[in-house]
Amino acid sequence: MTTPALTRHDAPDPHAVLLMLHGGKEHSTSPVDWRSMSWRRSHAMQRAITPIAHRSQVSTWLLRYRHRGWNDVHSPSPVPDARWALDQVVAALGDVPVVLLGHSMGARTAVHVADHQSVSGVVALAPWLPVDDPIGALRGRHLAAAHGRRDRITSSGATKRYVDRAAAVASTTEMHDMGQVGHYMLRDIAAWNEFAISRALAMLG
Repeated sequence: MTTPALTRHDAPDPHAVLLMLHGGKEHSTSPVDWRSMSWRRSHAMQRAITPIAHRSQVSTWLLRYRHRGWNDVHSPSPVPDARWALDQVVAALGDVPVVLLGHSMGARTAVHVADHQSVSGVVALAPWLPVDDPIGALRGRHLAAAHGRRDRITSSGATKRYVDRAAAVASTTEMHDMGQVGHYMLRDIAAWNEFAISRALAMLG
């Protein structure tokens, strides 16, 4: 795949968009296809939360990146793909608010592109947030993060430190403890889904 792709579930007369950003790897230039477990986890969540989103006239869009890896913030990276997806929202729906819902690397991507004019906030699930990642794109935005205490892939402590730093610029911040669960959102699925959709709808008012 040479271009990013979107799986869209549009509400009738949508007033907002929940743009979902899946996880990935630290380094990989392999293409993302339907067999990607990171994409499939986010797709399963999209199916679960879309009916609730639609009742609030919110569309759900899931981005599929060109490459599996973070690699470099410029390219090949999910960051340009996420900015492309945000521009697609504007082209299709105009000036509607967007909440970014990211898992793992998707959450890292989200906080890098939160400065887009359409973004109201970021919901970060088991995020990969290195301690030196910038917080400036979150200025005036909302941030809600959830992390399990058994995560061995990304660090709940690093997430807490990032959220604490972001409080200096963000409109609101939240750090939510998901309990004794790991990284891949395979336990307490309903709780992950509830956190995702409840925080996203709250950010959209």
